[in-house]
Amino acid sequence: MRRIWLRWVVIAIVGLAGLAAGIYFGLDRGSPTPGSAPMAAAALNGVALPDAEGKEQRIDQWRGKVVVVNFWATWCAPCREEMPEFIKAQNELGPKGLQIVGIAVDQQDKVRQFATEIGLNYPALVGGFGAMELSRALGNTVMALPFTVILDRKGSIVHTQLGILKPDKLHAVVKQLL
Repeated sequence: MRRIWLRWVVIAIVGLAGLAAGIYFGLDRGSPTPGSAPMAAAALNGVALPDAEGKEQRIDQWRGKVVVVNFWATWCAPCREEMPEFIKAQNELGPKGLQIVGIAVDQQDKVRQFATEIGLNYPALVGGFGAMELSRALGNTVMALPFTVILDRKGSIVHTQLGILKPDKLHAVVKQLL
């Protein structure tokens, strides 16, 4: 009995190590894959999704600005943690040409309620689960949230981030583009 239990413990440890390695090596370390970036950027720029009020919005309407596209959900704790920093960045850098856009992997009524609760000052588009497929096309191979893509003023992808985008990293990338 002890031998069977020990075998399962070893299998569990190996499995967890494999999962951790897969997540670690699956993380995008901040730059798009060469060759795939132009197609991914074109796909993102061509996206049209309803906002929290139901009005369709196209990502390319913000071309000419530095656009930070953040994939998030109301049920995602790390997403909720980073959103106040996006609100601050929009306040501080919006007048200089920054536009933050959230794409929620969620339901419209939940997005609208949450946006009101936190005083969201940037568009919250509703992508539902289809937004996860879009994020995968942009480099989110782990299919996790939050996931952020930064576009330069021409609409090209210059940075991707799986997980929380720390304020210092956000400012460092964005300020080079403004």
